[in-house]
Amino acid sequence: MYLIELYKSVQGESSFAGLPCIFVRLAGCNLRCAWCDSEYTFTGGKPFTLDEIEAQIKALAPCTLIEFTGGEPMLQAKELLPLMERLLAQNFTLMMETSGERPLTDVPKAVHKIVDVKCPGAGAAADSFRMENLDALTGNDEVKFVIADRADYEFAREFIRKHELELKAGQVLLSPAFQKTPSPQRTADNMALDPRKLVEWMLADGLPARLSLQIHKFIWEPMKKGV
Repeated sequence: MYLIELYKSVQGESSFAGLPCIFVRLAGCNLRCAWCDSEYTFTGGKPFTLDEIEAQIKALAPCTLIEFTGGEPMLQAKELLPLMERLLAQNFTLMMETSGERPLTDVPKAVHKIVDVKCPGAGAAADSFRMENLDALTGNDEVKFVIADRADYEFAREFIRKHELELKAGQVLLSPAFQKTPSPQRTADNMALDPRKLVEWMLADGLPARLSLQIHKFIWEPMKKGV
């Protein structure tokens, strides 16, 4: 597998936010979201065997929560899925951040999938979600929408309602996008959309969704890597 970085921090998003977590960031992505904060993962990375990655994970014990992220982890599904099975057998709790552009039916059911449905504000990556992946969702999973403006919110609102996402996944998340070049300040001023405005829209519509803030960008400087 081609790995960008592997480190221990706290989970910054999802219903696991705030918990200690080991991040396994894989190389490669076939999408180019306009607001992407991980462009350094698009190419490169170093090759590691599954045994080597497992050893690095165990060296960070006693943490048992692991997130596979990227880039797009499912581009390396041939190696990733067997690694997931190995770690699940050892009672690790696994998460995976994915765009939903790759097939998800073969991902072990015990893995908590955080599936990012791209809104119009994602630019060229919009409309990349593979609709049959809705059938692969379980109560363990979360569907996330990164919201940059009102048009993104309305897209997410209609998608949630049309597909009754709250019945298919355990959580539906709305996350305000961050600016491409944030300041070092750890404030909401770095967001492309004021989270207060997003909350007002959610409350007005009675949307069955949870506000999700990237808390690691408030704990550390927004552009800091490896956290």
